[in-house]
Amino acid sequence: MLARTPKKGKVDKLGMEISLSRNQLEAVSHGKGPMLIVAGAGSGKTRTLTERLTYLINSGVPAVRIIAITFTNKAAEEMRSRIKSRVPFIGTFHSFGAKILRKEAGSLGRTKNFVIFDADDSLKVIKKLLVSREMPTRYSPPKTRYEISKIKNNLLDPNELDNWLMTAFNEYENELRRQNAFDFDDLIEKVVQLFRLHPEVRKIYQNKFDYILVDEYQDINLVQYVLVKLLGEGHRNLNVVGDDEQAIYGFRWSDFTNFLNFEKDWPEAKIVELGENYRSTATIVKAAAAVISNNKFQRPKDLWTRNDPGGPVKVIGAENAEEEAEAIARDILKEQSKEFAILYRTNAQSRALEQALSFNSIPYEVFGGLKFYERKEIKDLVAGLRYALNPRDELSRERLEKTFRRAPARELVQNLPDLAEKLSLLELIGFFLKTTSYFEFLGAKFENANDRIENVSELIQFASTFKSLPDFLERISLLQPMDGLKANSPQRRVRLMTIHLAKGLEFDSVYVAGVGEGLIPHQRSLASEAELEEERRLMYVAMTRAKYNLTLGFYGLASRFLYEIPPELIDFKTADGFSGEFIEKEIHLD
Repeated sequence: MLARTPKKGKVDKLGMEISLSRNQLEAVSHGKGPMLIVAGAGSGKTRTLTERLTYLINSGVPAVRIIAITFTNKAAEEMRSRIKSRVPFIGTFHSFGAKILRKEAGSLGRTKNFVIFDADDSLKVIKKLLVSREMPTRYSPPKTRYEISKIKNNLLDPNELDNWLMTAFNEYENELRRQNAFDFDDLIEKVVQLFRLHPEVRKIYQNKFDYILVDEYQDINLVQYVLVKLLGEGHRNLNVVGDDEQAIYGFRWSDFTNFLNFEKDWPEAKIVELGENYRSTATIVKAAAAVISNNKFQRPKDLWTRNDPGGPVKVIGAENAEEEAEAIARDILKEQSKEFAILYRTNAQSRALEQALSFNSIPYEVFGGLKFYERKEIKDLVAGLRYALNPRDELSRERLEKTFRRAPARELVQNLPDLAEKLSLLELIGFFLKTTSYFEFLGAKFENANDRIENVSELIQFASTFKSLPDFLERISLLQPMDGLKANSPQRRVRLMTIHLAKGLEFDSVYVAGVGEGLIPHQRSLASEAELEEERRLMYVAMTRAKYNLTLGFYGLASRFLYEIPPELIDFKTADGFSGEFIEKEIHLD
């Protein structure tokens, strides 16, 4: 048994587990006043917070006077399932805000029967507004929605914005009121607005609750921070838990300095550190701790474990993405673990990995997203190439005519088959992209246009390795039927996901693909120290998902993060190469 997970033991007269560590017990049994629980990776954070809830209820605090706020419905459900007594409010910031707005909607120009618009609903409203008001084109609808969301999450004053954005924001807000709707961001921002404009209402809710518990406090943004502060400034019984070393959501306006500055906001706060890792082997813990220690902006802490050392951290060096993916697939076939995860920085990286798993008959699932060849932008481009090769392909023709306006679709249908005989594969793709203004098309239609463009770029890179269109289409078509084939072990399960989606999860064996400069750290972060440190926190999160086995793959230039791992903890090997050819390379880790 390499990793040690504390077993559920007997409970004392207040319902607390006797098996809790001394620090966990200190956090759970805290009396009144603010408390910050600094919980390192794998230190039993959720368990500690749940036991804190149980302790408060068993100590006589009415369940209805406790709020426990999580960041995901999954985390909320996990906490509910562990509470055996009366259950207080346990839910996300947004569900808590919606609960308040149902009672106070009249103060904000809505009825209690308001509807909640999701991101797609909001985008549709904005598209109609920009057309009906005949507003000059300043931002695309997705960009406009992003800017409006930014205003609400960062509590910006619309009157201090430029005239175009101020007008767009006000028109959008008027439309929400007219339709008796709140958007998703309103569920928090409008509650803050309500509390600020109506102190008497704020007082009611301050007196309604005696304790506020907040999970993943390092991930809160400004509007969430203000909401918690407004609610807790009366009784001051604010208990938060988190880890600044796992703050990876800066792109969602999360600000981990709220975590670092907790004592400034609550000077009398009790600080409890949970540094013992119950999840990973000692080698993995040491390697991850060595990497994250290079960040300057953090709360110093000691992550340690009493688990067995386990094996070394494996590092695989390859010449390209295909070779790296093939090496990972072969390694999975040799491993005895039942549960595997392959993590990566960007969704586009899944293409080579899916291909290698398919051709090695390893079943897999893409967690939280579509498989590479099921993504819209890939299906659009492949439809164009299929029609170019075979103009009798009615399904591809229908997709082109449905996706694009009449002129681009007509030009594609008329010219693609002839051009397929004259142009190279890459030139044909270039014609498709230029005729449809495809990257501009993605930018006008999707908020995650950059991710989709990366997917297209990945497909182009893969296509560049083929001499002909038929060979390329045959290769990608062969991937599909092999997805369902059984691997040698029927229990073997491989999950593919981005590092962001892996946060909060754990796996027996973890492979982190693409640990190279430009991927992690991502090239967009290299000019900013703050963004570079967030990339290092991403690397730390990826490494600490592993319980028993951790493998880091790279191709091209090795990531600076690999050089931060003590060399004595690493077992470095080169890949054999998918084609059987490999140029020997070395990585110097000392």
